[in-house]
Amino acid sequence: MTAVTDIDPTWLAPSYYIDSDSPEVAAYAIAAVGDATDPVDKAIKLFYVVRDGLRYDPYGMDPRPEAFRASHVTGLDTAWCVTKSVLLTAAARNQGIPARLGFADVRNHLSSEKLLERLGTDLFIWHGYSELLLDGRWFKLSTAFNIELCERFGVKTLDFDGTDDALMHPFDTSGNRHMEYVNERGSFDDLPYEQIVADFAELYPEWSPETDGGSAESAGDSAFSARIG
Repeated sequence: MTAVTDIDPTWLAPSYYIDSDSPEVAAYAIAAVGDATDPVDKAIKLFYVVRDGLRYDPYGMDPRPEAFRASHVTGLDTAWCVTKSVLLTAAARNQGIPARLGFADVRNHLSSEKLLERLGTDLFIWHGYSELLLDGRWFKLSTAFNIELCERFGVKTLDFDGTDDALMHPFDTSGNRHMEYVNERGSFDDLPYEQIVADFAELYPEWSPETDGGSAESAGDSAFSARIG
């Protein structure tokens, strides 16, 4: 793997959604890293604070654009994959770690019949994660599922020690097939909000940001829909 040596300034700069220069994100990031000074140590601390500090709630998405800003997410108790990733990316940039957003389409093999009937597909698009540049390597980090939820429903936790990616597991703790990554949508310097909303409306015609309090994609993003759906 070729090391990344040229740092794009955009990976460290604030943007509309990744507002890493906001007082809210700064306070959040400083509290999370504590006395850590090494970028890898900072990244590990930020990962776990975002993973476990925000309870995963795929049904409570606020569709307003401003609700996706990292500064807004710092004040929440719950979030879902996209907003958690926005927050981790912003907190990393605040701490001088180059970061961006990554997205993929996933197939959730634990989806309930009720959920499949509602959506008409087991393909769940625009699953979000963060990409952090550490020691010349990009790491893909999903913070979606907090540890309490994983332990309750028998889903493996995603951990990060600075040596490997933290992406959704293909199997749960019982060996049942879980998440399958079927399409990488790439890396983004800021949240492609309008494209996400447009694609949701096309693939999930029953969902719209004006009428639904929780997105169809975020519901599908849940590893636990087979148990709570």
